[in-house]
Amino acid sequence: MSTTAAQAMVAATARLRAAGVDDPARDARVLLAHAARIEAARVTLIAPEELSHEIAERYDQLISLRAIRVPVSHLIGERDFYGRRFKVSADVLDPRPETETLIEAALAEPFERVLDLGIGSGCILVTLLAEQQGAIGLGVDLSEAACLQASANAVLHRVEGRADIRCSDWFSKVDGQFDLIVSNPPYIALDEMDGLATEVRDHEPKMALTDGADGLSAYRSICAGVMPHLARTGRVMVEIGPTQAADVAEMMRVAGLIDVVVLQDLDGRDRVVLGRKS
Repeated sequence: MSTTAAQAMVAATARLRAAGVDDPARDARVLLAHAARIEAARVTLIAPEELSHEIAERYDQLISLRAIRVPVSHLIGERDFYGRRFKVSADVLDPRPETETLIEAALAEPFERVLDLGIGSGCILVTLLAEQQGAIGLGVDLSEAACLQASANAVLHRVEGRADIRCSDWFSKVDGQFDLIVSNPPYIALDEMDGLATEVRDHEPKMALTDGADGLSAYRSICAGVMPHLARTGRVMVEIGPTQAADVAEMMRVAGLIDVVVLQDLDGRDRVVLGRKS
């Protein structure tokens, strides 16, 4: 029996709602667009049309995976961030809107050399290089798969000639000094992991989520090694969990950074800690 796109979307929405998915109608729409290989904005145009067997089958498979909480970004292979579309996979943390707070803070002052510690998908470094056309950047990550994903996104957004991406444990393969050092490190404490959404806990790389301890290990490593790599007037800024501001700010001060400030995201939660060398 043939089904129109609209009927398929209604059925898919009901299925996702029953599975406890947060925004079932949006996900049903996005996944139908992906199954039909059209832009999401065009779904309304095909709503009255009958779905081909191929598209219907592909859509059913996507909805089945979403119902068991595979993230939409993993199913379609991309995620929007700061006005650009980034390729993502299960090997990297999904770019999140709250990380745009760090981007805004970074772009508030000019920089020529930027270092991204724990580059992941590359969304931070690639965005900064795309926005600051004269800048060059180095991105490091312990995950080789993440480095490959970041490299692909650098090519996608045409900054690969200004982006050096290396597999490194924090500063171990980093040389030189930078005007700006940024990081969105793993900051979820091990005892907080069970409280995460299924999509995050079961489908995103654990090494990008948690340090397996108190959630502050990455900041200790960054603060311990940051000073020799900061230019004279350099800035360092890190994304944090909403309860970590005081601890991370104190680490920065102990490391010798000055003018340490905490910035809030659009929801008013502590999101970024920023410090300066001088």
